[in-house]
Amino acid sequence: MSGHAPGTELEDLAASARAALVRRIELSGAWAADPIWREAFAAVPRHLFVPYYYVGVAGGYERRWGENPDPAARARWLRGAYADEPLATRLRDGELLSSSSQPSLMAVMLAELGVRSGDRVLEIGAGTGYNAALLAHRLGDDDLVTTVDLEPEITESARRHLAAAGYRPVVVTGDGARGVPGRAPFDRIIATCALSSIPGAWLAQSRPGARILTPLATGLVALTVRDAERAEGRFLHTPAYFVPLRGQGGTGSASPPPDGVPARARESDSFRFLLGLTRDGLDPHEGYALWEREGEPHRERYGITVSGGRAWAWLDDPQGPYAWPLPA
Repeated sequence: MSGHAPGTELEDLAASARAALVRRIELSGAWAADPIWREAFAAVPRHLFVPYYYVGVAGGYERRWGENPDPAARARWLRGAYADEPLATRLRDGELLSSSSQPSLMAVMLAELGVRSGDRVLEIGAGTGYNAALLAHRLGDDDLVTTVDLEPEITESARRHLAAAGYRPVVVTGDGARGVPGRAPFDRIIATCALSSIPGAWLAQSRPGARILTPLATGLVALTVRDAERAEGRFLHTPAYFVPLRGQGGTGSASPPPDGVPARARESDSFRFLLGLTRDGLDPHEGYALWEREGEPHRERYGITVSGGRAWAWLDDPQGPYAWPLPA
């Protein structure tokens, strides 16, 4: 029988589980672009940001929580908190409202964000607060990080989790599509929720040369801001599925493939991405013809341009023949 106190055993389990998660992320190559993120993931305790979460079981969801009186159940909660998986953290009538993203995907996004010392960062979608804690640790200055969410319950719990882990970035309750003008200008903006277009407020609150990384359709687009009205960039190769940004409207997710499209396309991830990206600007049958004619292009061949209050997506070249509007 172990001589450790129960709390010490959980702390030891958390340390070993966190180390194992860091090794898994490292092996995936997620932070190859910026290895310094390894230190942040090794230091920030994810379990403090998910005191409870839900896992899918037959007939619904099972709640796992850190205060369960059963030691074996607490250990399952802790091991699950360090799984390289997204964790559902808030449900309403069976609908997912908030989650803690898959850590390896978070690592990809944070590395691709290209944060530099002294950068002011805005996070859209506070979630559990874990991502804001990673940013605060990486930058070494809590005041450089601002995170915003529409739901007061989410921002209140994020503040609580952050304080428990020893971080105090600025947490704002508000519409992420409007940014946080009182904290601008920003050098980096990262969204952890799906959008249907790029809000103009983000460009207006960014410094020239700023980088915006956001989910759109089922991908991640990285934009470089030229000025308050223009930004442009390409999608990463990485698939990404996020909870929609509440308050913005559509999500940009793909509609079911239309009748008449061959099964090969209907089952293709790259075609479903194209459907999501062209949902409001291109007929699905035209989209299929384009997808087939251009050799079933993957995400990294697509990009987004925002200019003068308009936004459009394109294939290969912003000035090329294949472009279609995104929602205003």
